[in-house]
Amino acid sequence: MQTRSSRHQTVGGSQDSVLRRRPSPLQLGVNPRAHHTARTLLPAPSSPLARYTLTAAVDERASRELDAGRRVIQRKSICGLIPEELGGLSSDLSATLHNHIDLSSEFLKRHHKPRSSPTRTFSDPQILSTTTTQPIHIPNTMATLVPRADSFNARVRGSSHIDFKTATTGVSAKAMRNELSRLVNTVEDPATKRAFDTEMQSFFYLFTRYLSERAKSVDIDWDHIKSPSGDQIVPYDSLSQPRSDGNLNRLAVLKVNGGLGTSMGMTGAKSALEVKDDMTFLDLTVRQIEHLNMSNGVNVPLILMTSFNTHEDTLRIIKKYANQQVQITTFNQSRYPRIYKETLLPCPKRADDDKKHWYPPGHGDLYNAIHQSGVLDQLITEGKEYLFVSNSDNLGAVVDEKILQHMIDSQAEFLMEVTDKTKADIKGGTLINYEGSVRLLEIAQVPSEHVEDFKSIRKFKIFNTNNLWINLRALKRVMESEGMELEIIVNPKTTDDGHPVIQLETAAGAAIKHFKNGHGVNVPRSRFLPVKSCSDLLLIKSDIYSLSHGQLILNESRMFETIPVIKLGDHFKKIQQFQKRFKKIPKIVELDHLTVTGDVYFGRNVTLRGTVIVVANEGQRIDIPDGCILENRLLSGNLNMIEL
Repeated sequence: MQTRSSRHQTVGGSQDSVLRRRPSPLQLGVNPRAHHTARTLLPAPSSPLARYTLTAAVDERASRELDAGRRVIQRKSICGLIPEELGGLSSDLSATLHNHIDLSSEFLKRHHKPRSSPTRTFSDPQILSTTTTQPIHIPNTMATLVPRADSFNARVRGSSHIDFKTATTGVSAKAMRNELSRLVNTVEDPATKRAFDTEMQSFFYLFTRYLSERAKSVDIDWDHIKSPSGDQIVPYDSLSQPRSDGNLNRLAVLKVNGGLGTSMGMTGAKSALEVKDDMTFLDLTVRQIEHLNMSNGVNVPLILMTSFNTHEDTLRIIKKYANQQVQITTFNQSRYPRIYKETLLPCPKRADDDKKHWYPPGHGDLYNAIHQSGVLDQLITEGKEYLFVSNSDNLGAVVDEKILQHMIDSQAEFLMEVTDKTKADIKGGTLINYEGSVRLLEIAQVPSEHVEDFKSIRKFKIFNTNNLWINLRALKRVMESEGMELEIIVNPKTTDDGHPVIQLETAAGAAIKHFKNGHGVNVPRSRFLPVKSCSDLLLIKSDIYSLSHGQLILNESRMFETIPVIKLGDHFKKIQQFQKRFKKIPKIVELDHLTVTGDVYFGRNVTLRGTVIVVANEGQRIDIPDGCILENRLLSGNLNMIEL
């Protein structure tokens, strides 16, 4: 069983951290990380501290019931089951306690606390476990249920004012909390239990936000969406040249390294896949950072955010980089339970249930994870001011000093790299002007009747590459004041036994709304080279690109700056099938378009030029012989290579 631990690992190279945990609106008690107890009761109507007030319409019976409600809101952690204490209340007060302790989050503030400095190593990597078998030590922690200024006087009304969705929201929240409590109680080790309890509180907070938004049924107003203004999207060509190599000493690089590559048939960390010249994604990243440091005489550290799926693999892999001129730090993001769609209850029954019942909640968890792990404070203590974030499988996401210089000059707290949309990018999130502010719009947020509008290249001309530049001190300010409220993306899945489930996720780019002067930079397409499929992998492995210090360089022999369009069929979908069907990667420097479907095999030293379409119908097989040259050809039927 794994959860994120407060401990993180540092490999190679030379930290008072501040943590803060946002309690859920229905978290009835104190953060279990506390070494002392601080109970916060729902204030009495006469209390000078009360932010809720009661009207004279609340009679003596209602007041007695409210006292019963206060007794419920005294739990010390999510471990305390909610018995039927609310069942004895009148429908008005029960619904009020369940639903009108506002499930929105604007009144909830993260309560933070000092942490001990993380351990750093200068020699061989010190591999420390970040599973819940390790304790989380967080002294002087307090969590407070802070009522919002919206008072009961607008809410304590007859049952006719409480709609069905709102009523069921309270029931679902109560049921989920009880199930999470049972989950936490399956952990025996006290330190492990505290860590897991804390993680489940974070999940419960996200879940109650989801319930609240579902009850409100508030969709984005399509009529208020406008294209970004000129100052919200800056062309890359207009950026100034860097004026000082010293800027790099203020930078850290973070790679989101939690993916498994399941769509390509992988089971381990995707970043361990060999993509070019026998080098993996991680190899190329480390080589890039090492060259940057050595050629400029700087120290840009590499941070890896892993998930419970990839953490152990990553720790094993980075051992080989111990002697490289790059400082590597890892930390683990959250592990949340999948939710059954019909019952809205968690899939796992125990904290150590199979991995298939859990999920990492998207790269939007970056901000919470880096803050709570202590890595954010570590970087600030080391004098780092800016963080460049990208996906580990985007081979075009290298450090760009022009963008860094622009961030410094413009005093932007957040930059998002966007690039021109093509037909292959129609589902990618895009920046919009929404009621005067820049926002990220993902396809999951788009009303069904406007999905085709969202995919339109005419209306939405750019999309998010997920290359992000963040001011670290601004991030610390946001996390410790208002907190990070990112739009929830509901990701539907189906379990192996056919049960529909949902995963509540967030996107890192959505944080742009929280930062001052956040805007986009329209970058060349070369900064977006993700490997999401075997079609992408063929392109990267081919002679279209060469490597220079871990960075992909477009072949000078190619006449056009655009890259070929490659579409491989289902027979090439999994990495094992892909490797079996190519004896050697074809030469495609003069290729424009390649489509391959069916049972097709490529020999050695094959050359593809122009537009090539190879179609093997069902029951047929095509073997393309060694040394074959296909130029502007449509190949179909049976073609067998015969060895003589």
